Amino acid sequence: MATTTSSEHSGKSNWRAFVRLLIQANPPKLVLSIALGLSIISTLVGLVIPLFTKNVVDSFSISSLSWAQISGMAIAFVAQAIASGISVYLLNYAGQRVVAGIRDRLWKKLLVLPVGYYDNNQTGDTISRMTNDTAIIKGLITEHMAGFITGIIAIIGSIGVLLYMDWKMTLIMFSVFPLAFVILFPLGRQMYKVSKGLQAETASFTSVLNRVLSEIRLVKAANAEPVEYNAGSSGIQKLFQFGLKEGRIQAMMAPLISFVMLMLLVVLFGYGGMRVSSGAITAGQLVAFMLYLFQIVLPITQITQFFNQVQKTMGATDTILKVLDYEEENPHAGETLQNASQSLHLEGVTFSYKEGEPVLKNVSFTMEAGKVTAIVGPSGSGKTTMFSLLERFYAPQNGSIKLGQDPIERFSLVSWRSQIGYVSQESPLIAGTIRDNICYGMQREVTQEELQRASQMAYADAFIEELPDKYDTEVGERGIKLSGGQRQRIAIARALLRNPKILMLDEATSSLDSKSEVVVQQALQNLMQGRTTLVIAHRLSTVVDADQIIFLDKGKVTGSGTHQELLETHDMYREFAAQQLQIQDQQFQTIEPQAMKQIRLASHSEVRA
Repeated sequence: MATTTSSEHSGKSNWRAFVRLLIQANPPKLVLSIALGLSIISTLVGLVIPLFTKNVVDSFSISSLSWAQISGMAIAFVAQAIASGISVYLLNYAGQRVVAGIRDRLWKKLLVLPVGYYDNNQTGDTISRMTNDTAIIKGLITEHMAGFITGIIAIIGSIGVLLYMDWKMTLIMFSVFPLAFVILFPLGRQMYKVSKGLQAETASFTSVLNRVLSEIRLVKAANAEPVEYNAGSSGIQKLFQFGLKEGRIQAMMAPLISFVMLMLLVVLFGYGGMRVSSGAITAGQLVAFMLYLFQIVLPITQITQFFNQVQKTMGATDTILKVLDYEEENPHAGETLQNASQSLHLEGVTFSYKEGEPVLKNVSFTMEAGKVTAIVGPSGSGKTTMFSLLERFYAPQNGSIKLGQDPIERFSLVSWRSQIGYVSQESPLIAGTIRDNICYGMQREVTQEELQRASQMAYADAFIEELPDKYDTEVGERGIKLSGGQRQRIAIARALLRNPKILMLDEATSSLDSKSEVVVQQALQNLMQGRTTLVIAHRLSTVVDADQIIFLDKGKVTGSGTHQELLETHDMYREFAAQQLQIQDQQFQTIEPQAMKQIRLASHSEVRA
């Protein structure tokens, strides 16, 4: 009994959630009302037609036919067809508007969800919410809702007329329906379970496709085609199995409905024939009975399909609302940052992605305004996490980060992030032109002079001018048509154009060859001038001139000072430096003097360019 109560409560909750989702999508109420009104008119006209037929059959002779009767039936048929056609179009329009409204809300929501949401949800699942689940809701509105409402009216109207014409034959005829309901109801519950499983598996399969196709070069380079084929094939087989289950349920439903229909026809013609022969009813009434029977059975099929679609829609509603109800960022909440040229203070910052597994532990240090602070340490020590906290992708569990005397949470996300320039190890580019990528995120029109100036300071203008379409050159998905050094310089130009006061460099040159590194380093020097800069680097050669070096180990600050101070006071840093210098000496010795000279000349040549 408790299970039943829980199930009923869940069903009511799902309906309330669905209605809430529709209302929030701001459906065109007038259009829906007109569409449903026309559908009802079409159904009512359909209820009158069997009565016309009855009169024609009962008084059938050429002389008895009047133009009024013929014209009346013709007008009824035409009116029904016109009303039905307009209704279908308006319902389709309303459904498309509702889905567009839901998708617009979803898209807006996805852009303001915190990074933590994307850490815990696969991209393919999220895409499925936007495409597949919203399409299911559209199907319910455009294809099934009108059929359900008009079907109910048709059934009630037909039963009313039949009871009026001959209540005894009506009751005998409908004695079949309770049996059909007992059989079909469990099948409907099974269809609900299958539909939910099918939606979940579709989302999972979409995730696999998105992951593999977005990293197809990695797949090919690693010879991972067989592995990924097996993963995709497994998803296809699961979808196939769910499709078979759905097919089996539908295969049982269709014959059962046909069986009910045949039983009704047998009862109708057997008992009805007896009633006609005894004179209790006329032949015209028997024909009308048959036509009304069709107006009952066909809507029952529509109603069954409606409830099947409802089960799918309830599942889709649940998953969409989980996204829409997720706690979001408010980009504009807080004060506008007026002066970002102040020192940054980390005071006792502790952060963990998982409870009980801290990545940063009681971290405290100060980044002086306009100076360079470098963070070094072994991999996994929390360096990149610190960047994420500064960009406010996450909030520390303990401690605070302050700009001057103010916690950074005091400022709106929009104004805070507009003051940060970020250049990473693999600077992301969007599919589009070089101009699109340099100007990405700018809220104003960027002039050609500003674009060229930023490119010159980033040492990107030389290679851009050599391209056939210059700034309108397509970079390909994720910038694949450009080299690593070119991508980095475009990222630096993007940062220069934003003119940030706080700069974060995350291994900005570690993946480059020596020639590209020289050029990018010079571009970074231009970018760093007069800005509060935080640098992450594994190679000490890129940070030895920093104003301050913070040594981070296992989430804790174990030393701070200049390069020389840490060499004298910090054992791990000294060991770290010794290893670095030894590796650099070995690399230097493997290059012949003439080759070194060519590299230096080429590097200086590109810098001058």
